[in-house]
Amino acid sequence: MESNKPGIYKLKGVIRNYDWGGTEFLSKLLSHPNPHHQPMAEYWLGAHDTASSIIVTNKGEVLLNQFISADKEKFLGTTVTKRFGRLPFLLKILDVKDMLSIQVHPSKHMAEVEFARENKKRIPLNAPHRNYKDDNHKPELMVALSEFWLLHGFKPIEKLRGALRSIPELRSLLNIFDTTGYDQLYKTVMEMPQQTVNEMLQPLLDRILPLYDTNKLEKDHEDFWAARAAITFNQAKNVDRGIFSIYFFNLLKLKPGEDIFQDAGMPHAYLEGQNVEIMASSDNVLRGGLTTKHIDVKELMKNIKFEETIPGVLHSKKIRDEEEYKTGAPDFKLSRFLLKEKDAISFQSVTGEIVLLIKGSVLISSETNKLELHAGEAIFIPYHEKIIVKTLSDSDLFRASVPVHSSE
Repeated sequence: MESNKPGIYKLKGVIRNYDWGGTEFLSKLLSHPNPHHQPMAEYWLGAHDTASSIIVTNKGEVLLNQFISADKEKFLGTTVTKRFGRLPFLLKILDVKDMLSIQVHPSKHMAEVEFARENKKRIPLNAPHRNYKDDNHKPELMVALSEFWLLHGFKPIEKLRGALRSIPELRSLLNIFDTTGYDQLYKTVMEMPQQTVNEMLQPLLDRILPLYDTNKLEKDHEDFWAARAAITFNQAKNVDRGIFSIYFFNLLKLKPGEDIFQDAGMPHAYLEGQNVEIMASSDNVLRGGLTTKHIDVKELMKNIKFEETIPGVLHSKKIRDEEEYKTGAPDFKLSRFLLKEKDAISFQSVTGEIVLLIKGSVLISSETNKLELHAGEAIFIPYHEKIIVKTLSDSDLFRASVPVHSSE
């Protein structure tokens, strides 16, 4: 084990090669060659057991989850250790080239109950049909690094009524929505026979696909994404029922630097772009369409919030040099430093923290050691370390922490 005052450590994340990922963005950012053009979808920085990062110590490389477990209070502090018993967050970079699944994440209680149930049934953790990979909820915050498109929650009542009225192929659903609300509308389309899905959506696709193919659809219209979804996910003349959600949910475009929070039960889907994302340390995803992964409509419906969503695109609040993103989630806090060359800032870690550099070069010092960091690199900072960051060039870095006070 390290000395009593551990200092700071280089951290190596894990690349996740999901089929919706791009082939260039993460390769360039991480200086990770990708000669075979594999999809590089996510870069994980955290201690989740599925894909723990690697910490570089003076005695060699160690999995971060094992490193922290050796002395949790030393690395996380007493408050976070008692409250969570682990590093409570997972930091990611995403490169979304193709659309992600229609999905929700479970509440903490539901995750605990269903994880135990699947364990009792002895479903392997890596089984493709397993829904619950751990016992944790997964609230998540994303900050756009590029123009970023996503679906987020059900449209407000009048906007959804307007969509159902204006799209001839969906007009028959208006009476269901008017008389029974969001839950029965969604239940109807998610549980109807596949033949009925085909009969309802194929005429819509026949109308919009020629427009998509001739570049006559814009990304700010649902038809663009419905056509793209059909081309990507329809199989053997069966239309993916996830296309209904494109018309039911809010379609959003975030500008670089804008962020949005998605709590348990919030239906959503990422469509295109790059972001930095922080969440509770969980890999629980319940999918309902627009994916080649496991779909479980029953579990999705058990966890989804059937209510109108007025999107709250957030903006960071600047406190001295640090831009903080507020969510109310107890598991994580994300902040950002946008610094000029030769700037210097300082802070004290309130738990085990991760700092990720997106752009530039910095020199990061603790009381016992210092590390030079370049774009794409990250460090792990143990609890109660005084940190000084000096920039060697214009820099953009994210700090993942937990919303506790240093006095705790």
